[in-house]
Amino acid sequence: MTRCAENRDTGTLLNVIDLRALRDDPDRLRASQRARGEDDSVVDRLLDLDSRHRAALARFESLRAEQKSVGKSVSRASADEREALLARAKSLAADVKSAEAEAEALSGELSALLRSVPNLVESEAPVGGVDDFVVVEEVGTPREFDFTPRDHLELGEMLGAIDTDRGAKVSGARFYFLTGVGAMLELGLLNLAMQRATANGFTPVIPPVLVKPDTMEGTGFLGEHSAEVYHLPADDLYLVGTSEVPLAGYHADEILPADALPTRYVGWSSCFRREAGSYGKDTRGIIRVHQFNKVEMFVYAHPDQAHEEHLRLLAWEREMLDLLEVPYRVVDIAAGDLGTSAARKYDCEAWIPSQGRYRELTSTSNCTDFQARRLNIRYRDADGRPRFAVTLNGTLATTRWIVAILENHQRADGSVAVPEALRPFVGRDVLEPIDKK
Repeated sequence: MTRCAENRDTGTLLNVIDLRALRDDPDRLRASQRARGEDDSVVDRLLDLDSRHRAALARFESLRAEQKSVGKSVSRASADEREALLARAKSLAADVKSAEAEAEALSGELSALLRSVPNLVESEAPVGGVDDFVVVEEVGTPREFDFTPRDHLELGEMLGAIDTDRGAKVSGARFYFLTGVGAMLELGLLNLAMQRATANGFTPVIPPVLVKPDTMEGTGFLGEHSAEVYHLPADDLYLVGTSEVPLAGYHADEILPADALPTRYVGWSSCFRREAGSYGKDTRGIIRVHQFNKVEMFVYAHPDQAHEEHLRLLAWEREMLDLLEVPYRVVDIAAGDLGTSAARKYDCEAWIPSQGRYRELTSTSNCTDFQARRLNIRYRDADGRPRFAVTLNGTLATTRWIVAILENHQRADGSVAVPEALRPFVGRDVLEPIDKK
């Protein structure tokens, strides 16, 4: 459930899930596991390992204390006593070494099991799996066309904006070129998102897109999502699928000033996903691709701020969608469809005319203290004691949004009206088909 740092002298677990809370209320984790569709017997295994680890640690500390006491006694002992004390000291040294090894082994087992457990689900999250989301609200009405609407790839090719054939030639399936107005549209979209975020108090960041294993694992992406992640074995670095990862690692092993919370960052980065397990899905166009650009909001907050901050992130996502004048709906994701780190997640899904359905454009997740515990990110409370912060994230724009913009604003002749808010960034009001002669 968390990264567990260890004191190698004692095997003591540091910066893990609150094991005292687990001991006091194990049914909470059991209920969360069941809500996710996961095995709740892990709770009993955790409690057993925790108990055995604490017992082994107590035995080690008791033996080491006796060893120190005997060691001090040797120098004060008479000749008759010294031989027996030396024999006892030798026996204790072996016992201490054995007890230390046992405590460290149990610590490693407990750490590994904790890392396999996902975040605790918020009790208000809908029950069920991928199809059991709850529609919170629908905004806008899907457009009625007096012509047969084209899909985004046909439009993109007519506009000279999207080239998947050459993307495949150069890099393989699920790669593409954005060219001409396609490149301008993406840059305009991302710049608009950055402008909106900075106006709302976010610090803009362009982060590295290669991260160390500790950072990737600390954010929870090397569990059930590990097959999605590109790994560079020669360097032991990972390509990120979202700037959430480097932004979460930005304050790892730090203590943030309490009065600075919430601390908000907005990252612009290229993102990389293997799309493992998606064979045959969304192979046409740029809906499901291996590389894309994204603007991501990331927040460090006080636990008491988390719920309201989550709703703020959702509101900022909705403002962006409103500016782009596309119909969308807000959905509350069911517990069984939450990622490892998320305790609660809302998606915004835009209407895609060519498919006659809504498709995800944004997600915002409250990760509570799950990532902060794994990455050791804290703040000081009113009494000056370090406490774990909470982290939240939310998408503000990404390449996939081009799909919704092109399809919802298309015209019969293949031209596309640029949403008014984007026009200053794109430099034109209408995207016109190119003459391919």
